Amino acid sequence: MHPYLSYATATQPKIVGLIRDMVECESPSDSPRDVNRLVDLMIEHTRDIAKAKTIAPDGFGKHLRLEFDLPGQKKKGQLLGVGHSDTVWPLGTLRSMPYREAEGRLWGPGVLDMKSGMAFFIYAARALRELDIEVKRKIVMFVVSEEEIGSRSSRALTEAEAKGSDAVLVLEPGTGLDGKLKTARKGVGNYTVWIEGKASHAGVDFENGANAIVEAARQVERIAAFTALKRGITVNPGIISGGTRTNVVPAVARIDVDIRAVRARDAAALEKKFRGLRPIDRRCKLRVEGGLNRPPMERSKAILGLFSRAKKIAANFGVDVGETLSGGGSDGNFTAALGVPTLDGIGGVGEGAHAINESILVDRIADRVALLAGLLAEL
Repeated sequence: MHPYLSYATATQPKIVGLIRDMVECESPSDSPRDVNRLVDLMIEHTRDIAKAKTIAPDGFGKHLRLEFDLPGQKKKGQLLGVGHSDTVWPLGTLRSMPYREAEGRLWGPGVLDMKSGMAFFIYAARALRELDIEVKRKIVMFVVSEEEIGSRSSRALTEAEAKGSDAVLVLEPGTGLDGKLKTARKGVGNYTVWIEGKASHAGVDFENGANAIVEAARQVERIAAFTALKRGITVNPGIISGGTRTNVVPAVARIDVDIRAVRARDAAALEKKFRGLRPIDRRCKLRVEGGLNRPPMERSKAILGLFSRAKKIAANFGVDVGETLSGGGSDGNFTAALGVPTLDGIGGVGEGAHAINESILVDRIADRVALLAGLLAEL
């Protein structure tokens, strides 16, 4: 058995123990105190192998930077692991969705997205240290506290770390039960279209009103037509609202829209289309807000080169790793957009992210840790 895989297999009970501790430390994005408890737990678990630094943004939990003390001269720059400590699950979820080990899986809120991935990275670093494997570059893991709600306070910090790195490994879960790595992600954005009409009495003065809801409905048809599935562009008017009473012609309405695009140029084209919207009923006015908040992670030669390295390393453990495009976004979108080679989806293998069946496969823990160890040593 390959030394990395042998180490990961032998230490799997400890890896599982760390994952359990992390899952049972609930850390919803909107509870900084609880996110900080998880950060403190991670610092305690790595105190012997990593130097920790925390950054406390206003209104969010602490961001965590771990720099690992590993063998080697480390004169050639930095490898960056990217994770997030927050989850989508509210406090108290453990009561209805407790951590458990059953059916060949570990279950619980945040186990897949993405506490297992961070545990894997920590034990990949331990493998290199305990096996006395020299690394060529400084090894850093940067964990943000609000990725699930947009990375507003951490984006610039993640980008700064990426600019000083030779490659980025994003510890988000793989795709599907075969754990495909993500070599591309769609860019993600949100637009709000405000419609201002003119209120009037729906019975006494109907003709003097300009119905903002009717205008919104007409604009929804236009907006939905921006979708171009063959190009990987989706535009979803997800919420439409407005009005006050049924006997009042509504003066205000709004449309909230999710956009996804594979290519930066397509996102730019969508921006022009949204800004170019004009009222159909000329008595109404339109105002457009929002835009792209995560740029596309485009499938570049540099990313494919990184994936090729990962595929060869995994083959040493008898694992055939595939690649895929994800419609969701991650902080890897930010790092890839800077031109830094980025490999995403290298965390847990399982299913049910953000769902009650969130779980990872126990028999894919060891090979994932071994793959990360191989990448940290060889890149």
